[in-house]
Amino acid sequence: MKKVTFSEIKPYKAPLHFDCSTLKMHGLQETGIENFWMGLSHFLPAGGAEYAYEDSPTEKVYVVLEGEVTVKSKTETIILKKWDSVFIAPFEGREIVNETNMPATMLVVVNNV
Repeated sequence: MKKVTFSEIKPYKAPLHFDCSTLKMHGLQETGIENFWMGLSHFLPAGGAEYAYEDSPTEKVYVVLEGEVTVKSKTETIILKKWDSVFIAPFEGREIVNETNMPATMLVVVNNV
């Protein structure tokens, strides 16, 4: 077992993200996990992630823990509220935006390829 103390997690700069704080909680460097990593993203109002094109070979799961975020692909738009989740398939593009006036917190799980 390897405990992660939240107050000791270091933020990192996630590519294409804006007006947010991203924290990597578990991963190869953090806890030795080889198959996936897990992080937490705090999005300010109007914060999010620019459209990431279909070049990512990873599977992703997003779980909203507080607030609300909108996730957009080329073909659909979904709103995730507290406890809602979404699966993003490999090579599926997506954009994330907090379209509310309240901060949002999202748990992120991504497989390693």
